[in-house]
Order: sequence, then C-alpha cells, then structure tokens
Amino acid sequence: MLDLRRRQFVALLGGAAAAWPLAARAQQPGMLPTIGYLGSATPTTQGQLVAAFVQRLRELGWIEGRTIAIEYRWAEGRAERAAEIAAELVRRKVDVIVTSGTAVVVAAMQATSVIPIVFAAAGDPVGTGLIASLARPGGNVTGLSNQVLDLAGKRLELLREIVPGLGRLALLGNVGNPVVVLDMREAQAAARTLGLEVTTLEIRRGEDIVPAFEALNGHEEALYVVFDALVNTHRIRINTLALAARLPTMHGIRDYVEAGGLMSYGTNFPDLFRRAGDYVDKILRGAKPADLPVEQPTKFDLVINLTTAKALHLKIPESFLLRADEVIE
Repeated sequence: MLDLRRRQFVALLGGAAAAWPLAARAQQPGMLPTIGYLGSATPTTQGQLVAAFVQRLRELGWIEGRTIAIEYRWAEGRAERAAEIAAELVRRKVDVIVTSGTAVVVAAMQATSVIPIVFAAAGDPVGTGLIASLARPGGNVTGLSNQVLDLAGKRLELLREIVPGLGRLALLGNVGNPVVVLDMREAQAAARTLGLEVTTLEIRRGEDIVPAFEALNGHEEALYVVFDALVNTHRIRINTLALAARLPTMHGIRDYVEAGGLMSYGTNFPDLFRRAGDYVDKILRGAKPADLPVEQPTKFDLVINLTTAKALHLKIPESFLLRADEVIE
C-alpha cells in the first residue's frame, strides 16, 4: 500500500527534480535573497509559527529587510489558492519556497522542479511521495516531518482518562487531503483496538462542517479532530459546534486548545518551524535540498483548557494536570 501511494504521488508530481543553486539575484550587489513563504492557512492562525521561523533566521544572520527579503502569501486552507500562489512565487523567481502541509507542498512541487522547497511540517513525506527517503530526499524538496507512530493511540488513551467509560467517538477530518485520510485510518484502527465505536465526519471544505455536526446522532461521547490547513482555518467554528454538542475534543495542535478545544497532544510545531530556518540558512549558503536529510519531531506537548473542561462539566484529575505541559485557564 505504501509503495502504491508513493507511485501515485510521484506520477502526479512528474518525478524527482534537479537541485537548484542560489539564484542569481542573491549574487548581485543590492539584491537580497528572497524567501517565498507560502502559508497553508492564514496569518492569524499561523502567526506564532512564522514568528518562530523568522526568529531563527535572525539568529543565523538573516534579518528581514536587511540581509533577506520574505514574500508572504496565504492559501487560507484552499488547495486551488495554494497552486496559484506557488505559480506566482515561481514567476517572481524567489530563491527558496517555505511551506507546510502535504497538499501545499504538492502544489509547490507542481509549480517548480528547480527552486528549493523547504517544508516546515509534512505528514509521512516518504509514503506520500514528496521525497525518496528521510536520509536522502532527492529532488528539490526537504524539510521536517511531523509523522510520529502511534500518536493516535496515545491521544485516545489520554481522552479516555478524561472521559471515563468512553465508548463512542466521532472522528472529523478533511478527506480531500490524502495525509488526513491516512491519519483518520490510523485513528480508526487505534479506536478499534481500544474497543471504541467510531462515527466518521468527512469534510472537504468549510461549508461541510455544520452539516457534518448535524449528522451526529447524539450518542457520541467525544470528538477526535484530525488537523490540516482547512480544519485549522475553521478551528473556532469546530470547537464551538463541539461545545454546543457537549463533546470533549482531542486535537493535535496547541492552537486548537487555545481556540476553545479541550486538549491536544502532539508535535510542538513552533519548534519545527524554527528548525526550518536552519534548512533555509544552509540552502542559501549553497547546500542542495537533495542532500539535506529530513528530520523528525523531538518535542511533544500535552495542553489542556480548563475553561472548556468546566463548560463541559468535566473534572480533570490533579495527576493529569501535573503531566500537562500547559494548562490554559
């Protein structure tokens, strides 16, 4: 199955591409190297991530407006917009494209096989054909994977600690995103292992969210949300609907908890975006993306929102709170 997915994606992308040296503009007096930053969601939802990336660049000597220029563009969770932006950045001849999320990386790869692409986060980049291997990515793409084995099982175990007797779970995700589909399958398998019944809520666009919640039958006892750019853009709406349905939520990113979700467990994404700055630094100094190994997460956070817990009339054990990396009140 893995090989089949890889072949499908490689066919879609037209195969591996040649690496690209630093663009001529960076070698000309008065011309600053330029980063094309293709945000998968919006400035509001990804501001903390951008800040971490830019801060790391500063530490490495790349100061925006002085030693480097950054062109910011935002796809707002829409694949067609990501494709338009990627094509625009290629026309502008940026020196490197920085982005995140498999669907947006695919859009960038379809736009160029020459300009280096750094993904700050992508799920299963080998399985989806973005790269040849973690150690030797090949082509013009490299970056950081946020794939971690058995995260779904860990999240469900944590959810069961908060929701005693949990038996029925709702699972929401954007099935238009191939990585989300894989994550949903992993969550379904983990739920079966724990003896949970699962109701799947499939969305493809923001307009699908309300009808998905309306399809619930009232027997579900918690909601597991699989994140991507689309879901990220609509996270407040999802949390509001979940709270109205009296559903405790499990997310994969802290931002969703800050936006009213109950809790999250997963990769520390600001750390990944910070580390993306190191990749950009190396590429601007002459390294080829094909030779830069893809790295994996090293920091994970458990975050819980006590205000949401109180609204759901959930009593969070003190021992659980002591294990949390952050408690939002």
